Amino acid sequence: MPADKLCITLAGSEHVVEEGTTAGEALADRQQTGSATPNGTGTPIAARVNGELRDLSYRLSDGDRVEPVGIGSPDGLNILRHSTAHVLAQAVQDLFPQAKLGIGPPIENGFYYDFDVPQAFAPDDLKAIEQKMRQIVRQGQRFSRRVVSDEDARAELAAEPYKLELIGLKGRAAASGADVPPGDSAESVEVGGAELTIYDNVDPATGAVAWKDLCRGPHLPTTRDIPAFTLMRSSGAYWRGSEQNPQLQRIYGTAWPSRAAQDDYLTLLAEAEKRDHRRLGAELDLFSFPTEIGSGLPVFHPKGGIVRKALEDYSRQRHEQSGYEFVYTPHITRSELFETSGHLEWYADGMYPPMEMEGAKYYPKPMNCPMHILIYASRGRSYRELPLRLFEFGTVYRFEKSGVVHGLTRARGFTQDDAHIFCTPEQLHDELASLLDFVVGLLRDYGLTEFEAELSTRPDKFVGEIADWDRAEAALKHALDKSGLKYVIAEGEGAFYAPKIDVHVRDAIGRRWQLSTLQVDFQEPGRFGIEYQAADGSRQRPYMIHRALFGSIERFFGILVEHFAGAFPPWLAPVQVVGIPIADQHVGYLEQVATRLREHGIRVEVDASDDRMQKKIRNAQRQKVPYMLLAGDDDVTAGAVSFRYRSGEQKNGVPVADAIAEITGAVASRIQV
Repeated sequence: MPADKLCITLAGSEHVVEEGTTAGEALADRQQTGSATPNGTGTPIAARVNGELRDLSYRLSDGDRVEPVGIGSPDGLNILRHSTAHVLAQAVQDLFPQAKLGIGPPIENGFYYDFDVPQAFAPDDLKAIEQKMRQIVRQGQRFSRRVVSDEDARAELAAEPYKLELIGLKGRAAASGADVPPGDSAESVEVGGAELTIYDNVDPATGAVAWKDLCRGPHLPTTRDIPAFTLMRSSGAYWRGSEQNPQLQRIYGTAWPSRAAQDDYLTLLAEAEKRDHRRLGAELDLFSFPTEIGSGLPVFHPKGGIVRKALEDYSRQRHEQSGYEFVYTPHITRSELFETSGHLEWYADGMYPPMEMEGAKYYPKPMNCPMHILIYASRGRSYRELPLRLFEFGTVYRFEKSGVVHGLTRARGFTQDDAHIFCTPEQLHDELASLLDFVVGLLRDYGLTEFEAELSTRPDKFVGEIADWDRAEAALKHALDKSGLKYVIAEGEGAFYAPKIDVHVRDAIGRRWQLSTLQVDFQEPGRFGIEYQAADGSRQRPYMIHRALFGSIERFFGILVEHFAGAFPPWLAPVQVVGIPIADQHVGYLEQVATRLREHGIRVEVDASDDRMQKKIRNAQRQKVPYMLLAGDDDVTAGAVSFRYRSGEQKNGVPVADAIAEITGAVASRIQV
């Protein structure tokens, strides 16, 4: 190979290019030969070189493997959004020179940037910032990467105290042999990786640096490559997520590969706002969050209690049919239990502080599993008893940071539908396969139909024997293959003590929610020393499977509220039928109909208020009641009702017996109306 030539690999085939060729130039040559970016993800905006994300300006070396990164790919979207975050920060400092920079990572569907400013941003400020951002985008400023020493970075960013702190974190991480600094993973966008780098925004007209930021990269080639963005809102956020640190002002935005994609997303957001379970929970009188109790600690009102009871009752029924045994455990425990389990070592930051009583420390439990292990350990066990499936609606308490608490979907006190299955190694494959089938089948009964799964495998730092990890991962993969679920393997993303399957669902408007978790645990049984007597008389250690199907009752409740937009299917609706008399003299007749419905277990009310009939219908529709039964003189004479659905469809002159049969049939079959 001549000295001025390089041999690189593009799209699986070798290419010879000039020395000094950039990744962008190589990919442009490839496109000219007719090869497109994979999966229709658009023109390359970055490259993956030898597995590492790089700017298109990255100069290639001999032997490099180069892959295009399109703007519509997951990596491309992150690069687009992080680049837009830089433009946001530049605009803020142009308009508010006193602003100090925090961090600005990409997040799902968008980005944010944190700023230390004298006062909170007002709506008019966001409008001005967005207008300034559009000016920067039109200028086509070039993102230019520089490797810098810690000393040079400190000198250049001397006016940015939060950046200086991150540089210090980088230095301490390097001294300890770590690649990414401790704290919030968002920090990795600033100082993750082997080198410390600064990105300059270069004015194409003058060649001068218009702005700079400490950043790992990569970025788009220029600001003009940002197709569509908008700012969403601002809020307070503690620096590095700790309430012990200063509160900064966070601006959220979103960015997309096209205006059409952004419009679709904003339409989705508008629909999601209508479905927000916190708003619907108040409108439908389901639950509330009294400040007197504390953040993240919900109370369920009678109507919400009915829905929750229906959820739980059906789950109990299905678990009983599938061979689970029901257990109950206390809400607090002595600290020694969590010392043995390791939770005080691994999970103390997420736990409520202890209470001192009678010379001992008691903790509100963050997990149910140690107590279920104690139930297993309460007496000797034989292989003939296994698999042993223990199930509990167990309430736990986790001190989530105030910034992440979000209604029912991220609470501090919640009830898990928690199961722990103890089995022999030989039973593991079949038990996981039947368990995954059970999980998906039960979720379908609640009206969820679109599923995806993720298998998280052994990380670089782990505890236990590799043979145990391999056996557990193989069993989890077998369960997924047998289930037919679409799944991906998240290499190295398992917890340090066990691999797991996460089951995700998509709701009615396409949003993805993580729900069920199946985790094979071969550490906790060892920590507690539990055993069973095998067929040959030897003492063996069981495997333990952790399984939370809903995740938590509260979170699942909130997801269903949003999935159904508050219009629960008849079997879950807090009020299934409302009787609406045309005149006062028809109330008694509808009360008789209601009595017959109650004999079938139907939840029914008769609206005997002074409101006019049309207002009663509107009230029932606002409360999303599945069925309305109207009655007037002709109905009374005929022994019939006018049968009205919440959709507005109505059938007149329906015999009462037929109406009852339709309602009870719909409730029994759990259909959606």
